[in-house]
Amino acid sequence: MKRLPMRKIREVLRLKFEHQLSIRKIASSCNISRATVSDYLNRFAASGLEWPLSSNLDETTLDQQLFPVQPPASKRQLALPDWSEIHQELRKPGVTLMVLWQEYKTNHPEGYQYSWFSDRYREWRTHLDVVMRQNHIAGDKLFIDYAGQTVPVVNQHTGEVQQAQVFIATLGASSYTYVEATLSQSLPDWIGSHVRTFEYLGGVPNNLVPDNLKSGVKHPHRYEPEINPTYQDLAEHYNVAVVPARVRSPKDKGKVESAVQIVERWILARLRHQTFFSLASLNEAIAGLLTELNNQPFQKLSGSRRSLFDSLDKPSLRPLPEMRYQYAEWKEARVHIDYHVEVDKHYYSVPYQLVKKQLSVRMTSQTIECFYKGQRVASHRRSQHKGRHTTQASHMPEKHRKYAEWTPERMQSWAAKIGPETAAVIQRVLATRRYPELSYRSCQGIIRLAKGYGNDRLENACRRALYAETCTYRSIESILKHNLDQQPLPELEPETVLPDEHENLRGSDYFN
Repeated sequence: MKRLPMRKIREVLRLKFEHQLSIRKIASSCNISRATVSDYLNRFAASGLEWPLSSNLDETTLDQQLFPVQPPASKRQLALPDWSEIHQELRKPGVTLMVLWQEYKTNHPEGYQYSWFSDRYREWRTHLDVVMRQNHIAGDKLFIDYAGQTVPVVNQHTGEVQQAQVFIATLGASSYTYVEATLSQSLPDWIGSHVRTFEYLGGVPNNLVPDNLKSGVKHPHRYEPEINPTYQDLAEHYNVAVVPARVRSPKDKGKVESAVQIVERWILARLRHQTFFSLASLNEAIAGLLTELNNQPFQKLSGSRRSLFDSLDKPSLRPLPEMRYQYAEWKEARVHIDYHVEVDKHYYSVPYQLVKKQLSVRMTSQTIECFYKGQRVASHRRSQHKGRHTTQASHMPEKHRKYAEWTPERMQSWAAKIGPETAAVIQRVLATRRYPELSYRSCQGIIRLAKGYGNDRLENACRRALYAETCTYRSIESILKHNLDQQPLPELEPETVLPDEHENLRGSDYFN
């Protein structure tokens, strides 16, 4: 690098220490490159001088301080740094080349200066593999992907062959790797693999870097990818950030792509002649080879994945939460006029003030939670009974009314416009529930049938339903579908026509 006159070097120092200008602005002001500015500032830091410079410091002395003459190499033997150790130390939070050089000079006062130190390190690093050159911070990133290869699992009873997917996660700083097989890349398997990865590591990193798999990234985008709600839920539970690799940016996921290649060669290739009859036996074989892989010494660095993990990543990982993540799926649901939302044909109440609002519903195997604008507004034990209601009294309005237009009287008034038989059926339906509001769906569905079949046919169907004492939406719809309303009333016992008169129905599917 060409040396500038001392007056310009003094100007660089003045702009830096008196005006606190950035390297970019100093380079622009002095009409020199940013690399030159950085070099002079580093030399000044290494010289031990302080700003402002002493008035007794002439240009010759300053030149000798910043650009000391190095004796010929043959006349002295200087201690060489351990570049492998330097490379590993750089992965620790807050550690820079300047810090390492200062430690080197403390131990070897006659050692090399900073410029030589940094240049020789960068030259040494070029001989490493591309992925190994990157200075990932300890405990910072976990890279995640699936292998391109699959492993066949044979059902020993039917002979059916299913291709197991191979999940791979690797830490940035140590390359410590976790591998397991799952039957698919579906959302439950994807989430389960993450949970087991964190437990294998014994902690949680700061960031997850997945590829743009649909299970993890709902809508890939170069700048603003949309994370799958369940994946985001897992991230919030473990307090970790999800930073997907950018689309068509292989450097973002170079670490895991290298790990995939190693796993395919070290583990999958060695399993190719074995036949597996269960996923458990396959994962048992993978686990044994994975231990060997993580203990295998590096070729160009000292230590192994395991030793680097113990010294770098493991101390920097955050502890696991007390509770293991419970798998949950999410859906959007609009609150019906009876202040219930539908999940798998069952209806769960929410505060009546949220009628017609759009909610986010979190569904686990045991619970249903409803959220409005990020706040939980209702929680229920999950029910497997189709067509029924789960209602909390606190969610109901006083006298069970929120909007005056939705009243039993108005329901009967609408039905009376169709005919007396329909009005009688609606009155019967309203009377079957302790709270009439919970019968509104069925009433709406019955009234809605008049649009598809006409008032006369609905009247005939309701007459038959009253005769058979089966005044439900499903019963009346069945009568109309099978044209039973066109036939004379049969001489049958009422219970033989259509049962389940108290069954709750989804009239909202037909009344929109």
